[in-house]
Amino acid sequence: MQQNPAFLGTLRCWRGSQKLGIAPLALAVLGLVMETGCPGGDGAKNSVSGKVTLNGKPVAGTVVFIGADNSEVGTSPIGPEGNYTIVNPTPGPVKILVKGKGAAGSGPGVGPVIAPPKGGPTTPDMPGTTQGENPPPKYGNAASTPLTYEVKPGKQTYDIPLNP
Repeated sequence: MQQNPAFLGTLRCWRGSQKLGIAPLALAVLGLVMETGCPGGDGAKNSVSGKVTLNGKPVAGTVVFIGADNSEVGTSPIGPEGNYTIVNPTPGPVKILVKGKGAAGSGPGVGPVIAPPKGGPTTPDMPGTTQGENPPPKYGNAASTPLTYEVKPGKQTYDIPLNP
């Protein structure tokens, strides 16, 4: 049986281009990784951090930024001292919600706010206990919160003092 030389040339060309096709693909993937950065790099380009207080005392719960399109653009738990940090929020105007522990949407597994046992400490490893003041309900609803902020590119500090 006689073999077709044109067919063999096509086969060689196809196999050769397949080998060469990997190099451009590898370069494209490498370029994408370099463009987007690697995990554990310098981190957030934008962040907003500060302290949430009520009558000068730290607040317990969660801070949520709501964008102009009513979508969540950032969220952060509030630490024991009232500190929060929203990492990589979308720049632009936001409404700020401050939801107390146990409030709807404040996180899975967070029960109702209860006082710690008398004489006992209030610590993060005691689920359901407060680590600060519970914010007034008006701050936990996008329709009633009076809090707004303009997120800009970069790292910013914005303290959130709440009124009763």
